[in-house]
Amino acid sequence: MPTITVPRGRTAALIAAYAACWAAATAYLAFRGADWSFPLISMGVFGLALPALAVLLTRRAKPPPVPVPRPVLEFWAVLGFLAVYAVGFLGYGMGWARQALPAGPGQESLVLGLKLAVHVGLPVLLLLALRAPVRPLFAAHAGQAGFWPPLIVLGVILLGLLAVVSPSLKELSALHPTAGLLAWAAPAAFVWLALEAGLCEEFLYRAVLQTRLSAVLRSEAGAVVIGALIFALAHAPGLFLRGEPGTDGYSTDPLQVAALTVASLSPIALLFGTLWARTRSLLLVVLLHATVDILPNLPEFIGTWAR
Repeated sequence: MPTITVPRGRTAALIAAYAACWAAATAYLAFRGADWSFPLISMGVFGLALPALAVLLTRRAKPPPVPVPRPVLEFWAVLGFLAVYAVGFLGYGMGWARQALPAGPGQESLVLGLKLAVHVGLPVLLLLALRAPVRPLFAAHAGQAGFWPPLIVLGVILLGLLAVVSPSLKELSALHPTAGLLAWAAPAAFVWLALEAGLCEEFLYRAVLQTRLSAVLRSEAGAVVIGALIFALAHAPGLFLRGEPGTDGYSTDPLQVAALTVASLSPIALLFGTLWARTRSLLLVVLLHATVDILPNLPEFIGTWAR
């Protein structure tokens, strides 16, 4: 592995740069008259409180190193892939997938297959082409210290928060689901979301991207914050190109869309980035990602699969 000289204070400078970007994005939303209260809540809860708790809950964890033979080459290759992916797949590919089939199980299955291919299959092929180890990225480390405490404690907190702040329980109640329906739909939705959202995003952004960032910057904290920025900005083309009036966060101003993703999404990435840095457990971040998504998406899952 090539030696990369990192000046002292690099981590502090990277954290400060992230904080400045987040503050500028939030200020721009306020200037444009867009909602800037949620970014404050997102930062307070997902960007500060929960990552601090995650550090406490993983204090006994000893994450094994993930080999990155050629950090600079691998990082730029992954970044180039993300640039094409953000515009080509999130911007246009997902739009095509949603129009190729009518709404329903067929469309959802197509979307899941495409997401797994683009978020997991193609990055694996890219890393193999670069002769980079892939197997360590899929490690579960469920038996190591620091796996179960964050999974249980953060899982309960996340479910409780979403039950209070999201309209998902009211939407679910309006469907009048039976106990039998919930008995199979809730675990099925969790598994589906663990694959579609959890595995896809956590493998690409945390296991693949953040690991390369950590090797290049030689700073775990720096990799977390810069990875969070890239994660947020990668979602901007999809929202701008596929969004429409009525879509949360949509705007004809691309700068406002980018500001929204940085202000609202990057704090959530700080939580998952911290957990990955502390444990190197893909299973842990996948399960917690699905926990974040299960309540907001359960009504739609039932509407799609239980008609």
